[in-house]
Amino acid sequence: MSQKKAYAAAGVDIDLGNRVKATLPQLLASTRRPGVMGKVGGFGGLFALDTRRHPNPVLVSSVDGVGTKLKVAFLTGRHDTIGEDLVNHCVNDIAVLGAEPLFFLDYLGTGKLEPSVFEDIIAGFARGCAANRCALIGGETAQMPGFYQNGEYDVSGTIVGVVEKSRMLNGQKSVRRGDVLIGMASSGLHTNGYSLARKILFDQLRLKISSRPAGFDGSLGDELLKVHVTYGPLVQTLLRRFNKPGKPDVIRALAHITGGGFVDNIPRTLPPRVDALVRIGSWELSPLFQLLRDKGGVDPAELYQVFNMGIGMTATVAPDSADAVLRAIRKSGINAWIIGEIIPGSGICRLA
Repeated sequence: MSQKKAYAAAGVDIDLGNRVKATLPQLLASTRRPGVMGKVGGFGGLFALDTRRHPNPVLVSSVDGVGTKLKVAFLTGRHDTIGEDLVNHCVNDIAVLGAEPLFFLDYLGTGKLEPSVFEDIIAGFARGCAANRCALIGGETAQMPGFYQNGEYDVSGTIVGVVEKSRMLNGQKSVRRGDVLIGMASSGLHTNGYSLARKILFDQLRLKISSRPAGFDGSLGDELLKVHVTYGPLVQTLLRRFNKPGKPDVIRALAHITGGGFVDNIPRTLPPRVDALVRIGSWELSPLFQLLRDKGGVDPAELYQVFNMGIGMTATVAPDSADAVLRAIRKSGINAWIIGEIIPGSGICRLA
């Protein structure tokens, strides 16, 4: 009988990690795109930027995690959505600047590497990257025994995209009084607000992960694990159609409604002498957000700072093209509404 390796006995099984990672090349083949060089598994991921297509490129990067949504994955034993959530979140963060994604790198830290969980998470990364035409070119898996509770892990991701300098969105230069605010539907909480949502749903209301509150299509767990919508491909389509070179931009600015909700995210796109007026009630609230609003005991203003309340991204657009942009978004399969306008002010988001 062979003696167990000392590092494995200490909780870090390098051989298991290597066996699990051996499946990655086949899994990640669907994410390959022009520009990718080398193979996954090197010391660094390689990508050659096409400077013929982007003669004046601006690289746009973002890094994020999925927060305590992971707690819901642990409760349900479902890990197939988390990776896709993270990719889509990062894609949306750079899409608001007009950038298309080039490549993504992931990090997974866990106490004990569980092969089936690892494969589910990586499959989610691959699915998200393929849908966004974003290459998954590398990552890091860390086994850290004693650092995480049994069965738990953390994930984060870094994305790099590109936008031609002349095509980059800058709302602080282009947004003006009279512009119209369009809200694009979210699938649910997306990846923010879960700490408060879990406190309301599980601690205050005593619901279980298997509960099915009135109006829900499935269990509470199903609702809370709905995948974060990617708006990246839609944004690129809208920009090609409405923002023509040499003409004033129809789409002035975009805001990803994540942590900080409406209150903290929309002002990032505003010049100092205007406000965004968001009209509460101008879009449909799903049963989940109705439950959080009606039973959570949270000040209404705070709801719109913590949660996306059913709007995952906003577009500030020229008023004479608002209806055309709205139709284009709906035609893509994402519901949308006119939810407000730009008014004189001091660079804040008002709720009315």
